[in-house]
Amino acid sequence: MQALVEKKLNIGTSGNVSVRTIEGMLITPTGINPALLLSEQIVAMDLDGQVAEDQLTPSSEWQMHADVYREKPEVNAIVHCHSPYATILACAHKSIPAVHYMVAAAGSHEIPLADYATFGSQELSQANLQALSGSQACLLANHGQLATGKNLERALKLAELVEEQAQCYWGTLAIGGPRLLDSQQMDEVLTAFADYGQQKPRTESTPDKKSDQTFRGKE
Repeated sequence: MQALVEKKLNIGTSGNVSVRTIEGMLITPTGINPALLLSEQIVAMDLDGQVAEDQLTPSSEWQMHADVYREKPEVNAIVHCHSPYATILACAHKSIPAVHYMVAAAGSHEIPLADYATFGSQELSQANLQALSGSQACLLANHGQLATGKNLERALKLAELVEEQAQCYWGTLAIGGPRLLDSQQMDEVLTAFADYGQQKPRTESTPDKKSDQTFRGKE
């Protein structure tokens, strides 16, 4: 959470972060200022909402995280934040189209928009899952953004990218609108991304109940 504030992706106590564990997930507690958040305050819980004894109340949006872990086994970390430009577009009910080739880093031709629903509700969770059906990130209407990843570092980087692309799209709208890449061009980018960067296989272990050091380092 502190990293989200430092990167100007979040303000105050809004937003939440989680990582998958063997028994469920670790998630940030509700209503705690990130500057005051301690590693021992991170909440361990199962995906049905059961919280171990003597812990703080988890984020009010824990259901949204739990449902993503159930439905998308490749996801091991989730970042939800109210970054400024992504939130502007979300409030205007605009998805992020193929304004720049890096939109494909979310695994699709656009960064989709999930329908509005009250925060913390099952309806919001379902809308989020629908938007994520073909993408690794989405905007939440009148709310913010959500990014997923194989680990917390990747989820955070994707959240940064979503905000960057939101700012780019917002800027083009201010000067008459963008000239979008077409489907063939985006398909070519997605193909190129499959072989981009360091492709040597690395072992990524599943974090255990209370020992995910990457998660704690970011908090």
